[in-house]
Amino acid sequence: MDWILIIFGIILILLGIVGSILPVLPGPPLSFVGLLLLQFKAEPSFTWRFIIIWAIITIVVTVLDYIFPSIGTKKYGGSKWGIIGCFVGFVVGLFFGPVGIIAGPFIGALLGEMLGGKELKMAFKPALGSFIGFLVGTVLKLAATLVMAFYFFINI
Repeated sequence: MDWILIIFGIILILLGIVGSILPVLPGPPLSFVGLLLLQFKAEPSFTWRFIIIWAIITIVVTVLDYIFPSIGTKKYGGSKWGIIGCFVGFVVGLFFGPVGIIAGPFIGALLGEMLGGKELKMAFKPALGSFIGFLVGTVLKLAATLVMAFYFFINI
């Protein structure tokens, strides 16, 4: 039975790493479930405290990934129009797959700033901030999933 948990765990860990880069898959939650599977072996690999800490980290990283584009928009001088546009662009982008998830917040922030009265040149900076926020979220997800992969593989 342990080998089945290990095989499924390896698959989930690898999907989690891929999902940290491709916005279609929820990377950190997949990796966390991979870690969790090791806990159900005949001899658990981790303490429950470790599992709870990683559950919290997974939730925080996942939530931050969704709000970093808006934070980036604001940090780069975006108005509430740009922040709202960034969020709406993200939601609309969900319907267009990976490209939409990446481009949606950028386009939404750009259009939001333009609707708020900024010219294209001035609206571009906050839109760029949304893209930088997306990249920061991606790096954070990748770091979390790689650490989970490390703990998984040293505890097989």
